[in-house]
Amino acid sequence: MTVHKKKTVFMEGAISPEFIANSIAKHQSKHGIGAHNIFLGQVRADVIEEKKVSAIEYSCYRKMAEEKLHEIREEAFKRFNLTCMHTYHSLGKVNVGEICFFVFVSAERRKEVYAATEAIVNMIKEQVPIFGKEIFEDKTHQWKKNS
Repeated sequence: MTVHKKKTVFMEGAISPEFIANSIAKHQSKHGIGAHNIFLGQVRADVIEEKKVSAIEYSCYRKMAEEKLHEIREEAFKRFNLTCMHTYHSLGKVNVGEICFFVFVSAERRKEVYAATEAIVNMIKEQVPIFGKEIFEDKTHQWKKNS
């Protein structure tokens, strides 16, 4: 069994557009790659019971989350013919409009990256113990339900 190098990172605060662009640029020297796909999760200004979300504060059981993310990574490499896979998730406060989740996959062909991205995002959302506290404009909060 191949164990792939850890490429899951928790980042404090929002994931910047510059970080995303630099991550993509680093792959230009990998000439066996023919396709990339990315998923960017952005904090929405949801209105819940007449209160508007202004930010989400993310937390996790880090050791459990990292173990589960590693399992998902191994599963993705088994199921899809990927060259690279990187996932980044924010911890701490992320304001509305900012990026909190970044999945970046690469493969020789495009079909693999489309299917892999959707599967990876769904597995992370369903299986990884990352929690979001929705902070409303009035400074009250509630725990987010993934959808």
